Amino acid sequence: MSSGPPVPGHGRRDGRRAAGSSTRAAGIERAVQAEPDPQQRIRVYLAGVGTAMRRHSHAFYDDMVGYEPTARIYRQNSAAAARRVHELIDEGVRAGAFRSVNGPFAAQVVAVAIDAVQSGAPLETTGLSAGDAFSELGDLLLDGLSSA
Repeated sequence: MSSGPPVPGHGRRDGRRAAGSSTRAAGIERAVQAEPDPQQRIRVYLAGVGTAMRRHSHAFYDDMVGYEPTARIYRQNSAAAARRVHELIDEGVRAGAFRSVNGPFAAQVVAVAIDAVQSGAPLETTGLSAGDAFSELGDLLLDGLSSA
Protein backbone atom coordinates (compact mmCIF):
# COMPACT_ATOMS: atom_id res chain seq x y z
CA MET A 1 0.00 0.00 0.00
CA SER A 2 1.33 3.39 -0.79
CA SER A 3 1.47 6.14 1.78
CA GLY A 4 -1.26 7.94 -0.09
CA PRO A 5 -1.99 9.29 -3.52
CA PRO A 6 -0.66 12.57 -4.83
CA VAL A 7 -2.46 15.74 -3.90
CA PRO A 8 -4.56 16.97 -6.81
CA GLY A 9 -3.62 20.26 -8.32
CA HIS A 10 0.04 20.27 -7.40
CA GLY A 11 1.47 19.74 -10.88
CA ARG A 12 4.94 18.23 -11.02
CA ARG A 13 4.83 17.38 -7.33
CA ASP A 14 2.16 14.78 -8.14
CA GLY A 15 4.70 12.66 -10.01
CA ARG A 16 7.35 13.02 -7.32
CA ARG A 17 4.83 12.20 -4.59
CA ALA A 18 3.61 9.15 -6.54
CA ALA A 19 7.20 7.97 -7.05
CA GLY A 20 7.86 8.45 -3.34
CA SER A 21 4.76 6.43 -2.50
CA SER A 22 5.98 3.63 -4.72
CA THR A 23 9.39 3.72 -3.09
CA ARG A 24 7.83 3.60 0.39
CA ALA A 25 5.62 0.64 -0.59
CA ALA A 26 8.67 -1.21 -1.89
CA GLY A 27 10.50 -0.40 1.35
CA ILE A 28 7.64 -1.82 3.40
CA GLU A 29 7.71 -5.02 1.36
CA ARG A 30 11.50 -5.31 1.77
CA ALA A 31 11.10 -4.97 5.54
CA VAL A 32 8.34 -7.62 5.54
CA GLN A 33 10.47 -10.02 3.50
CA ALA A 34 13.45 -9.47 5.81
CA GLU A 35 11.41 -10.46 8.89
CA PRO A 36 11.70 -14.22 9.47
CA ASP A 37 8.89 -14.48 12.06
CA PRO A 38 5.54 -14.90 10.25
CA GLN A 39 3.67 -13.23 13.11
CA GLN A 40 5.95 -10.22 13.18
CA ARG A 41 5.67 -9.86 9.40
CA ILE A 42 2.08 -8.64 9.82
CA ARG A 43 3.16 -6.18 12.49
CA VAL A 44 6.03 -4.95 10.28
CA TYR A 45 3.65 -4.52 7.35
CA LEU A 46 0.95 -2.59 9.23
CA ALA A 47 3.52 -0.55 11.17
CA GLY A 48 5.18 0.34 7.86
CA VAL A 49 1.86 1.48 6.44
CA GLY A 50 1.23 3.42 9.65
CA THR A 51 4.63 5.11 9.44
CA ALA A 52 3.97 6.10 5.83
CA MET A 53 0.53 7.47 6.74
CA ARG A 54 1.95 9.47 9.65
CA ARG A 55 3.82 11.63 7.15
CA HIS A 56 0.53 13.36 6.32
CA SER A 57 -1.38 15.85 8.41
CA HIS A 58 -5.02 15.37 9.33
CA ALA A 59 -5.88 18.09 6.80
CA PHE A 60 -4.02 16.27 4.03
CA TYR A 61 -5.76 13.02 4.90
CA ASP A 62 -9.18 14.73 5.00
CA ASP A 63 -8.51 16.31 1.59
CA MET A 64 -7.31 12.99 0.18
CA VAL A 65 -10.41 11.03 1.20
CA GLY A 66 -12.73 13.96 0.45
CA TYR A 67 -11.68 14.24 -3.20
CA GLU A 68 -13.18 11.39 -5.23
CA PRO A 69 -10.23 10.66 -7.56
CA THR A 70 -7.77 10.38 -4.65
CA ALA A 71 -10.35 8.64 -2.45
CA ARG A 72 -10.71 6.00 -5.17
CA ILE A 73 -6.95 5.42 -5.17
CA TYR A 74 -6.97 5.22 -1.39
CA ARG A 75 -9.76 2.60 -1.53
CA GLN A 76 -7.73 0.58 -4.04
CA ASN A 77 -4.69 0.79 -1.78
CA SER A 78 -6.82 -0.23 1.21
CA ALA A 79 -8.11 -3.28 -0.66
CA ALA A 80 -4.53 -4.19 -1.61
CA ALA A 81 -3.49 -3.87 2.06
CA ALA A 82 -6.30 -6.20 3.15
CA ARG A 83 -5.25 -8.73 0.49
CA ARG A 84 -1.65 -8.51 1.66
CA VAL A 85 -2.64 -9.10 5.30
CA HIS A 86 -4.70 -12.11 4.15
CA GLU A 87 -1.61 -13.49 2.38
CA LEU A 88 0.50 -12.93 5.49
CA ILE A 89 -2.10 -14.68 7.66
CA ASP A 90 -2.20 -17.65 5.30
CA GLU A 91 1.61 -17.83 5.29
CA GLY A 92 1.61 -17.77 9.09
CA VAL A 93 -0.99 -20.55 9.31
CA ARG A 94 1.04 -22.71 6.90
CA ALA A 95 4.20 -22.05 8.94
CA GLY A 96 2.41 -23.00 12.18
CA ALA A 97 2.80 -19.51 13.66
CA PHE A 98 -0.97 -18.96 13.82
CA ARG A 99 -3.77 -21.26 14.72
CA SER A 100 -5.89 -22.25 11.78
CA VAL A 101 -8.23 -19.34 11.24
CA ASN A 102 -10.51 -18.32 8.47
CA GLY A 103 -8.03 -16.12 6.62
CA PRO A 104 -10.62 -14.42 4.44
CA PHE A 105 -12.64 -13.46 7.53
CA ALA A 106 -9.58 -12.08 9.33
CA ALA A 107 -8.63 -10.14 6.21
CA GLN A 108 -12.19 -8.81 5.95
CA VAL A 109 -11.99 -7.59 9.55
CA VAL A 110 -8.78 -5.77 8.61
CA ALA A 111 -10.50 -4.33 5.50
CA VAL A 112 -13.41 -3.08 7.61
CA ALA A 113 -10.96 -1.44 10.02
CA ILE A 114 -9.10 0.16 7.11
CA ASP A 115 -12.40 1.43 5.69
CA ALA A 116 -13.31 2.80 9.10
CA VAL A 117 -10.04 4.70 9.22
CA GLN A 118 -10.87 6.11 5.80
CA SER A 119 -14.27 7.30 7.08
CA GLY A 120 -12.49 9.15 9.86
CA ALA A 121 -14.94 8.01 12.56
CA PRO A 122 -12.44 6.13 14.73
CA LEU A 123 -9.89 8.90 14.25
CA GLU A 124 -12.30 11.52 15.57
CA THR A 125 -13.37 9.47 18.57
CA THR A 126 -9.91 8.17 19.54
CA GLY A 127 -7.68 11.08 18.58
CA LEU A 128 -5.44 8.70 16.64
CA SER A 129 -3.89 9.69 13.34
CA ALA A 130 -4.44 7.37 10.37
CA GLY A 131 -0.87 6.16 10.79
CA ASP A 132 -1.32 5.44 14.49
CA ALA A 133 -4.54 3.58 13.72
CA PHE A 134 -2.72 1.22 11.32
CA SER A 135 -0.09 0.46 13.95
CA GLU A 136 -2.78 -0.14 16.58
CA LEU A 137 -4.57 -2.45 14.14
CA GLY A 138 -1.44 -4.60 13.88
CA ASP A 139 -1.13 -4.78 17.66
CA LEU A 140 -4.80 -5.65 18.08
CA LEU A 141 -4.74 -8.28 15.34
CA LEU A 142 -1.65 -10.01 16.73
CA ASP A 143 -2.01 -9.52 20.46
CA GLY A 144 -5.77 -9.33 20.81
CA LEU A 145 -6.86 -7.94 24.10
CA SER A 146 -4.72 -10.31 26.15
CA SER A 147 -2.73 -8.83 29.00
CA ALA A 148 -0.16 -11.64 28.75
